[in-house]
Amino acid sequence: MRETAAMALNILKLCVGCSSPEELEAWIDFTLEDKKRRGAPAEQYHTTRMIPKRVEELTDGGSLYWVMKGGITCRQRLLDVRPFRDSEGVNRCHLVLDPVVVRTEWVPRRPFQGWRYLSPEDVPADVGASGTGELPDSLRRELAELGLL
Repeated sequence: MRETAAMALNILKLCVGCSSPEELEAWIDFTLEDKKRRGAPAEQYHTTRMIPKRVEELTDGGSLYWVMKGGITCRQRLLDVRPFRDSEGVNRCHLVLDPVVVRTEWVPRRPFQGWRYLSPEDVPADVGASGTGELPDSLRRELAELGLL
């Protein structure tokens, strides 16, 4: 477990539309470049309907941990939480994220809706922190499923 993640509050969310950290990185690069071309602020955020109540704990070193293909695979540091009301009058928020995707140890997770707070004892280590090095995601997942990681 990462020491900073153990102290900060984190969020867990399904990553819909991306099946790997590499796909997420490509999507982030594409959207940031598109925003630059349009003259919009080049920041990366995820829009969600439920607004976290514990914002200060989240933005004090917390991360958004992404679940892809049945397991936690990576994280992005949470920079800000910005509530807003959309054009239809629905309250939502932008979870502003550091665009850097950090690989984590693969930890199995069942599908769920929305997001969840991730308890400190459930925070997976960053890849390399446990000595596994830079294994491909598919191999890390397979080894973790076999109980070898």
